Amino acid sequence: MPTTINASTATAVASKKLTMVADSNIASLDEFFNVQTLSQDKYQTVNIVKVAGRDINAQLIAELQPEVLLIRSVTQVNHQLLDDNQSVRFVGSATIGTDHVDQDYLIKHNITFANAAGSSKHSVAQYVLTAILTLRPEYWQQPPTLGIIGLGNIGSILAQYAADLGWQVLGYDPLLPASKINNASFEQLVSQSDVISLHVPLTEKKTHDNLDSSDYPTRYLINKTVLAAMPSETLLINSARGPVIDNAALKIDIEKTGRQVVLDVFEHEPQVSEQLLSKLTIATPHIAGYTLEGKLRGTQMVYEALCEAFVVTPTQAMQQLLPVNMYLWSELKAYPDRLMKFYDIMQDDKELRAAVSDGQVSGADFDQLRRDYHLRREWQN
Repeated sequence: MPTTINASTATAVASKKLTMVADSNIASLDEFFNVQTLSQDKYQTVNIVKVAGRDINAQLIAELQPEVLLIRSVTQVNHQLLDDNQSVRFVGSATIGTDHVDQDYLIKHNITFANAAGSSKHSVAQYVLTAILTLRPEYWQQPPTLGIIGLGNIGSILAQYAADLGWQVLGYDPLLPASKINNASFEQLVSQSDVISLHVPLTEKKTHDNLDSSDYPTRYLINKTVLAAMPSETLLINSARGPVIDNAALKIDIEKTGRQVVLDVFEHEPQVSEQLLSKLTIATPHIAGYTLEGKLRGTQMVYEALCEAFVVTPTQAMQQLLPVNMYLWSELKAYPDRLMKFYDIMQDDKELRAAVSDGQVSGADFDQLRRDYHLRREWQN
């Protein structure tokens, strides 16, 4: 079930029309959000206004007066977006992360919020495995030590895949109790891992006036000091949030050590400088979670939360929209040479690099790569 806050008894009042503003990059919007799947005698029409996520702004919300706002991570939901609006009663983010949403503001204004926690956990874990095994195929036979920083939905699933391959896992998550996988200090993980994969939210240093803060801030978690303590042969992968790594320090480190680094997210995203891109071993345009299953699962979780808030019985399910999936995890383990058939990560890298113009990948080109991405399939377990 989706994670929700302020699950108010927001029973939809009988109306002629339900208006929704939605990020056009959310999968299968029309299939999940229509009169048949939402109305049940409450509405005569359901109007979905599809907009690029970065174009959802206060002016648009004020003009359209939607009751429902459906977003992804590129839309910042806060008082700047919603203060001039009295219509929005539900905000749904078809993403795992929530650092783009001011949840305290939504609670204060009695706006129900739901996100798709865990929707793409297998997709991202499989992305990480693909990156590792593409660069170091010897790890199929020579189990490495995998360091996982952040053991929530994605990190814990990645640990399960690693254990299934016979790899040693060092895990660090200061917000969770010690366990079989939460078994190392930060310093031990950094110094002893063959591969380090980051799976943390973006949080800031705790201050009195900053509600979105943490005793364990993650901005620049990987900085000059940490990189200096990391063996040069350690492979570093970030599919979490770009500013978790100090990209300026990272460039210097790669120049000095020749470290292999895989980035799916970037500090100054959606712009990516060619100077940084040229130093990375693999670079992809924030698509680690972009599988058909992950996308549909995210949409379904938000749809179900909306149905709950508006007292509607869900009638749509992702299984009705999925074609047959022939990609089996058991097959890949038995035939490792089929990895490229399962996911050719180097093609995604090639397309991002091809988008460089005038020394960088522009925000528009970065977003277009994401919007036009051919969704791969999750590997069935």
